[in-house]
Amino acid sequence: MTTPLLPVEDHRARVLALLTDGPGAGPGAGAATETVPTAEARGRVLAAAVVATEPLPAFDNSAMDGYAVRAAEVAAAAPEAPVTLPVAGDVPAGAAPGVLAPGTALRIMTGAPVPDGADAIVEVEQTDGGTETVAVRAAREAGSFVRPAGSDLAAGATALAPGATLGAAQIGLLAALGVTEVAVRRRPRVLVVSTGSELAEDPQPGSGQIRDSNGVMLAAAVEGAGAVSVRRLWVADDVPAFLGLLDDELAGGGIDLVLTTGGVSAGAYEVVKEGLGPRGVEFLKVAMQPGMPQGAGRYDGVPVVCLPGNPVSALVSFEAFVRPALRAAGGHAVTLRPTLEARITAAVASIPGKRQLRRGRLDRAAGTVEVWGPPGSGFLGWFAGADCLIDLPPETTGVAAGERVAVWDLSDV
Repeated sequence: MTTPLLPVEDHRARVLALLTDGPGAGPGAGAATETVPTAEARGRVLAAAVVATEPLPAFDNSAMDGYAVRAAEVAAAAPEAPVTLPVAGDVPAGAAPGVLAPGTALRIMTGAPVPDGADAIVEVEQTDGGTETVAVRAAREAGSFVRPAGSDLAAGATALAPGATLGAAQIGLLAALGVTEVAVRRRPRVLVVSTGSELAEDPQPGSGQIRDSNGVMLAAAVEGAGAVSVRRLWVADDVPAFLGLLDDELAGGGIDLVLTTGGVSAGAYEVVKEGLGPRGVEFLKVAMQPGMPQGAGRYDGVPVVCLPGNPVSALVSFEAFVRPALRAAGGHAVTLRPTLEARITAAVASIPGKRQLRRGRLDRAAGTVEVWGPPGSGFLGWFAGADCLIDLPPETTGVAAGERVAVWDLSDV
């Protein structure tokens, strides 16, 4: 009796549970945190609210280069009848605010503190730019071009909420508030293990060996998902050597996920399946192409996810199953790639019963997607030129040219 293929969503849920639920789960279960310098926090997820301890801006300041004035004293100013005031001095950015004497103006720079007594800024373009006296050619109401203290953020207000992903703007805000270090969710730590006696660091022509592209590729994918690639290792098709490597690497702790590639199919020399199958890791077939053979479970209490060895299968499997789990474990609210719809440019056949994830290239302006390369699992060169995956459901036998299809956007590398 043939075992039914597992739906993609079901295996995704299994991998997610490994990293976020129960004993031995990754950091998502306990919401482990760490403190890092604000300047190094790009891409991290905030673990606790940041409350402003001071207003932002901290003082009333000028929004323009111009002249600090009393609005009432320039109320009659007009292009044909300017109001002339003596210029009592300058207020450059970074200077103490000073005091504006009645009947005078102070030349002021953008960001400089508004002097006591002034309640408006006349931009330099509405004056003659004088340094001894200034002819003001436009009236300005009180508050014009003045950025009041706390107008951006009041003291005591929540600047950033827990769960916020720290990008450039958020880091800039923290710096403006004087926050030099910040509590963030700890990133999952991943050990990447490539398997296969065919792998070599420097294969010789005709030797039948190849370079380990999968390990480098998956380590990069791990980092791109917001996790940490702790180490990238290789082991031959030798079960005792494979298990010995895992035992050595896991003995010191600090690994949240072991990610393997290769050795999971039904043939001979399937070192991962032979080594981990009897030790509690489940190997199964998912209704997906590429990437049907998969494995997931725990080894010595540590989550293990086992991906196929063909490079396209490995990377597609990472996108479908591992990346969402790593992002969830790291505290990210958005775990899946953005999905959009586009019209496919040419007809494409699909195998019923399996969810097809074909490489594609988007034309965003036209709203179309082109199938990029053949469907085989070894065409990594074609994958390198793609920017999306075309998601064809298992119930279809194909789509016609012009039909709308779902697309996973991979453009955020």
